[in-house]
Amino acid sequence: MATPQDQQPAQTYGQPPTIIINNSSSAAASAAAVIGGAGLRRRRQSLWAHFWLLMFTAGIGNVFYAMHVSRWNRDRGL
Repeated sequence: MATPQDQQPAQTYGQPPTIIINNSSSAAASAAAVIGGAGLRRRRQSLWAHFWLLMFTAGIGNVFYAMHVSRWNRDRGL
């Protein structure tokens, strides 16, 4: 059963609807959303980085690069 607090306020004719968003995410995520999520994008594997690492490190650099990107994403929960 919805309480009066859960319902949206009355709307007058000709006015756009009032939208209420109840978000229970963390303060850090909310702050990141306000500034556009700067710095919290998922880091992707680079095809060119893997190519050049394969050429110059005989493939062992690819392992370390992949571990670095995976760890970066995991530490940030992405």
